Amino acid sequence: MTHLLIPERFNGPPHSANGGWFAGSVAQRVHAATGAAEGTAVRVRLMAPPPLERPLTLAAHGEHFSIEDGATQIASAALAADLTASPQAPVSYAEAQAVATAYEGLSEHPFPTCFSCGPARDDGLGLRPGRLPGRNGTYAAAWAPTETSVPIAWAALDCPGGWSAGIAGRPMVLGTMTAQVHRLPEVGEPCVIMAWPLGGQGRRFDSTTALIGADGELLGRADAVWIAVDPARVRPQ
Repeated sequence: MTHLLIPERFNGPPHSANGGWFAGSVAQRVHAATGAAEGTAVRVRLMAPPPLERPLTLAAHGEHFSIEDGATQIASAALAADLTASPQAPVSYAEAQAVATAYEGLSEHPFPTCFSCGPARDDGLGLRPGRLPGRNGTYAAAWAPTETSVPIAWAALDCPGGWSAGIAGRPMVLGTMTAQVHRLPEVGEPCVIMAWPLGGQGRRFDSTTALIGADGELLGRADAVWIAVDPARVRPQ
């Protein structure tokens, strides 16, 4: 049994954790508990908004793990099969920079203080994913990390997928994230994050993201499930 506390800085919605940062922190602990290599894929399913600045418990149940806030189960996690390589041809850092002006979150954002993509933050990742012309709904974001860690990389893989899945005009939160990070980017390395939608039904929407390094190396991949919500109701218990 191990413990996890999400610092207030790493929020998504105002009162709960950024889903990617939380899931990446869980993945680190799953790797440590199982002895799996750091690049092994992990699937994290969120069941309730992860609270900030509150100690959570990660408990093992055979090959599966639960993350609990007292009697409330916040998430479950387990090792997962490796993700396939990105089927999308990468764009350049300059191309990703160019579409930042089309970032829909600049005019309407359900969670403007989000650590990953919130326009009201000056101490977050500063991601501005914009739609790529002629790429069938694919988004891209330029990112030169000022800090690096597994949770930071998962946070970078998180929000661009949500924007590609249609967060603009339809607020959503992360439901499930399956990701693996092959290599952490270097501080200052010009990276590109690409994201594209995989369809949806009802309140569920799916996306894929890829983190690409300066030399075109695939640094990480993620598949995500997004759930449409009322932003005002996203509160930890």
